[in-house]
Amino acid sequence: MSEGTGGAMTQDQNRSQEPDRPPAHQRKGSLLRTVRAVAWSMIGLRKGAEYQKDIDKLNPIHIIVVGLLGLFLLVIGLIALVNWIV
Repeated sequence: MSEGTGGAMTQDQNRSQEPDRPPAHQRKGSLLRTVRAVAWSMIGLRKGAEYQKDIDKLNPIHIIVVGLLGLFLLVIGLIALVNWIV
């Protein structure tokens, strides 16, 4: 490596190491697959192979929206449970 790069990879080198996949905003993952991926991630159980499939197929915007919705439903559910118990 040359002294000027400081060990950083160029964009061309980085692109050559990534598999061919569409840009993030053009990925078409199903709603069910997105919900399953977010649910398993919230629980903390995720296989590496499934994670790679999700990276290739799911749209990050959809994951964020479903994750926030799931978090909102979890909080509302916990509040309802506490009010029901107390």
